[in-house]
Amino acid sequence: MSNELVRRARVERTTKESSVLVDLTLDGTGEISVDTGVPFFDHMMSQLGKHSGFNLTIKTSGDIDVDSHHTVEDTSLAFGQALREALGDKAGIRRFGDAMVPLDEVLVQAAVDLSGRPYLVHRQPEIVELIGTFDTTLGRHIWESIVAEARIALHVRVLEGRNAHHVFEAQFKAVARALRDAVAIDGRTSGIPSTKGTL
Repeated sequence: MSNELVRRARVERTTKESSVLVDLTLDGTGEISVDTGVPFFDHMMSQLGKHSGFNLTIKTSGDIDVDSHHTVEDTSLAFGQALREALGDKAGIRRFGDAMVPLDEVLVQAAVDLSGRPYLVHRQPEIVELIGTFDTTLGRHIWESIVAEARIALHVRVLEGRNAHHVFEAQFKAVARALRDAVAIDGRTSGIPSTKGTL
């Protein structure tokens, strides 16, 4: 309907290290366009958009001639900011979401609270340091950056897994499914889902 609230945000973040554009629509259909110059990260952020049901456009130009750290970090920060802004005052949302996602030998549990308070708990087994040219030590930092700007509590636990690609991908899919539930409008309530009256 034309009078329905469109939960959308467009964030542009520019530093001396990167230029980032994130366009996020929460009530989307999983239409994704991600181009950061870091192919494996593109693959992961595409999973996040697709499996959350968001419409997500990301375009980043960064100093990948140095390494991928700044590009990945700044994109993650911008995505977190877009998520927070698209949620608005959070009236009527379910607030909490969780998911258990398998990917072959990997099993990941993710739970999220759109609380307004950033907190991350991340448990992952030791994996190889590189997937292609992608530095896997950035994994936790991606979640830290998203959580910091989105101001959400996020728990991610890899319960089983060996293959590094699968370990990463299952995390992004699990977080996506948890977010899909948390941002959904709860037909049983119209107010802020907190006894404090704010999130």
